[in-house]
Amino acid sequence: MAITYNNLYLDMRADLKKRGIEGAQLEAREILCCAAGKTKEQFLRDLPLYVSEEVKQKAEKLLERRLAGEPVAYLVGEWEFYGIPLYVSSDVLIPRMDTEVLAERAIEKARASGAGARVLDLCAGSGCIGIAVAVHVPESRVILGEFSEDALRICKQNVRRHDLNARVTCASVNALEMPSSTMWDFDVIVSNPPYIPTDEIETLEETVKGYEPWMALDGGIDGLDFYRFIAANWKNALCLGGSLLFEVGIGQAEDVADILRNNGFEQVKITADTQGIGRVVEGIING
Repeated sequence: MAITYNNLYLDMRADLKKRGIEGAQLEAREILCCAAGKTKEQFLRDLPLYVSEEVKQKAEKLLERRLAGEPVAYLVGEWEFYGIPLYVSSDVLIPRMDTEVLAERAIEKARASGAGARVLDLCAGSGCIGIAVAVHVPESRVILGEFSEDALRICKQNVRRHDLNARVTCASVNALEMPSSTMWDFDVIVSNPPYIPTDEIETLEETVKGYEPWMALDGGIDGLDFYRFIAANWKNALCLGGSLLFEVGIGQAEDVADILRNNGFEQVKITADTQGIGRVVEGIING
């Protein structure tokens, strides 16, 4: 039976709502746009039109996968972060709104550093933070440092997507190793490292533990392994007066602030997210 885009969208939204999925409206639209190969604007324009059987079947298959738990971002292959569309895959964490707080602080720090600011996005994943800095601070120079080869491939795709090759470099970097001689004199190092305690990963929602890369989640026994190592060993990659900024998990802010202080960082600051949760911890190195 023929069905319009609007009716198919309403049916999909209802199915998602029944499953208790937050953002059912957004997700139904994203799935249908992906199945039809339409932009949001084209989708809204074509709501009264009938859907082809091919598009309907494709949308239903995508919906089935979503109802089984697969995140919508992986289904459609992209997600928006800080107003910037980015390619994503199951090789990288899905960019989250919480991380936009970290991006905002990194952008402010890069701007304050002036023309030619050097920024390292360490544990870059999709490259979302570093790319946000490069887009909003046009005179900056950014390195996306990532250890996973598959994630690094996504970084490169996103750099090309936004025509940033002249100012953004992708590099294979292990955050748990000493920085190489090429990694030095940064004005800003920003990092959203793995921070989930190992034993807690199994307690996460199925959409996370069943689909997102564990390598990007596992922060060691207490979740703080990366913070300790980076604060102790990557501070020498900062120029004098340079800033190190971290995203942290719920309840970790004070511990990470102490790690920064114990490693000689000054003006240590905690910034809360929109829910009032300490989400970004930063400090300045002066010696």
